[in-house]
Amino acid sequence: MKLIFAILVTVMLFITNTVTAQNNTITATVVNITSDTGKVAFALYDKTNFRLKPLQSNNVIINKGKSTVTFKDIEAGEYAIICFHDKNENSKMDFKTNGMPLEDYGASNNNMSFGPPKFEDAKFSVTDKNVFLEIKF
Repeated sequence: MKLIFAILVTVMLFITNTVTAQNNTITATVVNITSDTGKVAFALYDKTNFRLKPLQSNNVIINKGKSTVTFKDIEAGEYAIICFHDKNENSKMDFKTNGMPLEDYGASNNNMSFGPPKFEDAKFSVTDKNVFLEIKF
């Protein structure tokens, strides 16, 4: 009887931890888009996949110079968001021949030094609360 009780308690703790560990959300809003043409492409990364393959991504419409995305079922950890204004909706960021971007872009923490965003500059933490970010191009 004690063994069955111990197994049930272990299973309940596992289920509780699993359910509560992945119910956080990250909501990011770009607040200074220059036109409502096109969409904003958002990508969520962790350190191991930064700028490679996003954990989650979404293309979001623009309304009155703002665009908001919500990433759901996020575990605790460190993340970064990169986004860009896909004005021509070709699902890629366009560049000049010299490598400079033709479309506006931004990253979490709004630390936009010269060159592509770096994880250390854009990272933020998710703990046991939902996260709300404001990103500027």
